[in-house]
Amino acid sequence: MRRTLIAAAAAVALPLGVVGVATLPAAANPAPVTQPAADAASAEMLEAMQRDLRLTAEQARVRIAKEARASKAESMLRTTLGADFGGAWLSPDAATLTVAVTDASQAAAVTAAGATATVVDRSEAELDRIKATLDRHARLAPASAVAGWYVDVTSNTVVVLARGDATVARSFVAGSGAATDAVRVVRSQESPTTLYDVRGGDAYYMGGRCSVGFSVTGGFVTAGHCGTVGTATQGYNQVSQGTFRGSSFPGNDYAWVQTNSNWTPQPWVNNYSGGNVTVAGSAEAAVGASICRSGSTTGWRCGTIQAKNSTVNYPQGRVTGLTRTNACAEPGDSGGSWLSGQQAQGVTSGGSGNCSSGGTTYFQPVNEILSVYGLTLRTGSGGTPPPTTPPPGGGTCSGYQNTYTGSLSSGGTAIQPNGTYFTASAGTHRACLDGPTSRDFDLYLQRWSGSSWVSVASGTSPGPDETLTYSGSSGYYRYVVHAYSGSGSYSLGITRP
Repeated sequence: MRRTLIAAAAAVALPLGVVGVATLPAAANPAPVTQPAADAASAEMLEAMQRDLRLTAEQARVRIAKEARASKAESMLRTTLGADFGGAWLSPDAATLTVAVTDASQAAAVTAAGATATVVDRSEAELDRIKATLDRHARLAPASAVAGWYVDVTSNTVVVLARGDATVARSFVAGSGAATDAVRVVRSQESPTTLYDVRGGDAYYMGGRCSVGFSVTGGFVTAGHCGTVGTATQGYNQVSQGTFRGSSFPGNDYAWVQTNSNWTPQPWVNNYSGGNVTVAGSAEAAVGASICRSGSTTGWRCGTIQAKNSTVNYPQGRVTGLTRTNACAEPGDSGGSWLSGQQAQGVTSGGSGNCSSGGTTYFQPVNEILSVYGLTLRTGSGGTPPPTTPPPGGGTCSGYQNTYTGSLSSGGTAIQPNGTYFTASAGTHRACLDGPTSRDFDLYLQRWSGSSWVSVASGTSPGPDETLTYSGSSGYYRYVVHAYSGSGSYSLGITRP
């Protein structure tokens, strides 16, 4: 039955089947998911958001909080909806999260999570496949006539950006074999270029000048167009700093530099106001979320995420998998840091326009860089999180009917008890999650609706420990533990009615 589909780890929807009668769900682990920042932004970032998004200080703080709540809802819906998930996006004021579904019967699950449902023809996975078709035929799209292309979940299409006359762009689409009714050709004045002589955080030199993106254990990540493997670097003070150990450009635009004993990587980004912003993690922000970057030419500049999975035609070659934003940038900003709250998002690749008239800027997502090179992001605790209610027993989750343990990597999820569900009578559910110190783990209670799993209660504070209480009718239930930010072991205590 199609309603029992759930996303598997390889992002392929697998039928899970039905046990006995058609109302009983099959047990399965959801796919790992990522989420946007839930941490408070720095004062400097709030000031930049006020200027660029035209917000008051209070509106900026409220927006960040709304984005965090909405993104957690999106994360769980992406898992629950599986192959029916058509993408999600925030309204311009971040007040409404819209989630697209390809099956109208899934709208109830979206509404139950506090989002607005819309029915679309194509799933997000299908849009990605259409975009991949264009990528495979990219040779048909000269940079002089086609600026790039990206998945646009808000219109349920793939957008191709044409420079001037759109004839070449339309020929590219037709020649690729992609479904023409799923692709929109849009005229654009963009002429994206890589931004070389720059620093996002602190400057470094390698015959030219670029900037540190984010510190990792043993070095830092940056833009691939800044250097090739073996290139030596000097720091902002011209002291010998390190060597490029990995670099990919074009195709991608990422690299990492291994630093020597002269340098100690720290979990900070230069705020260009005499201080630092502490990086707390790398949870991915949603389309429509606010985002800010740091650059030596234009300082802090903010905007919103417009699209992910963008392909850009630079004069030096084509780069895929970039994130598109309307934050401005200028030469001198390339390779720098992109943040949503205190969550690392990526490193500046390139763009068009400037910070006087506005522009479009693309960044290379940081999680891909970390994954490709097996790197660990340097993080710190950052600001002061909102107060949370400690679990009973001082975080030990004692006194519950059953206790389950496990371990998760950042962004991972697990189903309890033991990867399956349980039958409960009408009454009160109680649960306590004890997560690893200085991490952010969340807890969800889900009930089988007869066609899908629906979250009925949750604990999503910024800390590692959660409690929840829920009074419900009899039925099939399960708990989902989610490592929102950070990795480690957890203990889950539950009492069922």
